[in-house]
Amino acid sequence: MRKLVKGNVSWVGYMDWELEMFHGDEYSILNGSSQNAFLIEEEKTILVDTVWLPHRDEFIENLKAEGVLDKIDAIIVNHGEQDHSGSLPALLKEIPDTPLYCTAACVKSLEGQYGQQGWNFNVVKTGDSLDIGNGKQLIFVEMKMLHWPDSMATYMTGDNILFSMDAFGQHFAVEEMFNDLADQALLDKEAMKYFANILNPFAPFVTKKLEEIAKLNLPIDIIAPSHGVVWRDNPGQIVEKYAAWADAYQENQITVAYDTMWEGTTKLAHAIADEIHKQAPDTVVKVYNIAKADKNEIMTEVFKSKAIVVGSPTCVNDVLTSVAGWLSFLKTLKFKNKKAAAFGCYGWSGESVKIIQEKLREAGFEVVEGNVRSAWNPDEEDFAKIPAMVSELVK
Repeated sequence: MRKLVKGNVSWVGYMDWELEMFHGDEYSILNGSSQNAFLIEEEKTILVDTVWLPHRDEFIENLKAEGVLDKIDAIIVNHGEQDHSGSLPALLKEIPDTPLYCTAACVKSLEGQYGQQGWNFNVVKTGDSLDIGNGKQLIFVEMKMLHWPDSMATYMTGDNILFSMDAFGQHFAVEEMFNDLADQALLDKEAMKYFANILNPFAPFVTKKLEEIAKLNLPIDIIAPSHGVVWRDNPGQIVEKYAAWADAYQENQITVAYDTMWEGTTKLAHAIADEIHKQAPDTVVKVYNIAKADKNEIMTEVFKSKAIVVGSPTCVNDVLTSVAGWLSFLKTLKFKNKKAAAFGCYGWSGESVKIIQEKLREAGFEVVEGNVRSAWNPDEEDFAKIPAMVSELVK
């Protein structure tokens, strides 16, 4: 079933209410998602992207039911990742030799994933265009590393629609499709989560690309990303948020993240949170058990934070595996301009605090000198170290 976006442009994607994980098990989906594909019906009929492999049959049958499958003159492949290109092999068996417009890197991506099948590739770069009739054109803009090397966006003149691929999207199912009809609190949350967990490693590219798009001086009435809502009400608002988020974003928040074996590290975590409240009552403090809480939700809170405090007991001369994996993920996200501190308990060797500090430095955090390293269960002497550590974090 198609949904009208504007003029002769329709949404023909897949609303995925049952999706729970993405990128393998790397990204949690809590409010559904959508795989957005768009159909342009001017003098030429253009399909912008497809949907994921599991939904290919429904996607193709929908195009047949709408009576447009055999009318497609070209397919725009903004990005080769499988959630956007997964239906291509089956689709091109139905309409072989249909021209595909994509970047050179996308050709490599598609052939790497699906083999060399003799598809009709038409390689484009920034500024290239495709005439679609009725006085309208598609203008291509390379979006390298947002978030793959092959990514691009496509701008439609006349209707002033930017098909922005993964940029400006969210993993968020909105049946009503448009941003002004979505739950605004959930939309803001999912948009930030998407940026923090997927796009933040490429924040410098985001900043440069936003500047480049602004210099093109293209009027943009609608931003149509590949996941989540179509931005029709003040689409510039998400562009402004991306500009802020890409600039070492932080709020007045400190996040405490830890795991524990016999609750000693738990006691320290909550004592640290209490002390932050005392010294900085206006600062938001959030506490998460890394082993129990959703890692992507925690990372979104880290993204918002000006400082974090990470704790683990020592386990076989190291940190707990839950914390080790979390710290590895933290490093990949390349957060900037944030402070950090470490704490933990131990029984006989006690390496965890030093290991956490090293991993935090490797992840780009400014690690304060103060820490809390408690033998067995924390006592008054251990708790007495907390105020000095917190003072370094909040100053």
